[in-house]
Amino acid sequence: MIRGVLRWVLAAFYAAAGYLHLVRPEPFLSIMPSWVPSPEAVVLWTGVAELLGAAALVQWASPRLRRAGAIGLAAYAVCVFPASIHHFALDMARGDGGLGLGYHVPRMFAQPLLVWLALWAGGTTDWPLRRR
Repeated sequence: MIRGVLRWVLAAFYAAAGYLHLVRPEPFLSIMPSWVPSPEAVVLWTGVAELLGAAALVQWASPRLRRAGAIGLAAYAVCVFPASIHHFALDMARGDGGLGLGYHVPRMFAQPLLVWLALWAGGTTDWPLRRR
């Protein structure tokens, strides 16, 4: 039961983020590392990926598609980690300290947690909560 609830919570989170990537890309573009090619296209397609991953995670017809969505969202969280690090560095370098360590440090720890949560909620892993 808890897995199903967290699957819906995670899907809602990714669906909201995907929607924001599409309708308000500016904040995402502002934290994009300069070495990323075609930043507008990257933000657009990451939004699409989040929406598709969220939809796959909550559909009930195919556990295989659910697992594929979970793997996709986990891979996505790994791929956007450089942007999170870049945002941390840019923000902390601001004269006012930006959002501060109270925002950025938990965000850095949340990224690996999101990878695990996507895999666990999607039924790809049971670690460390083995089924009995």
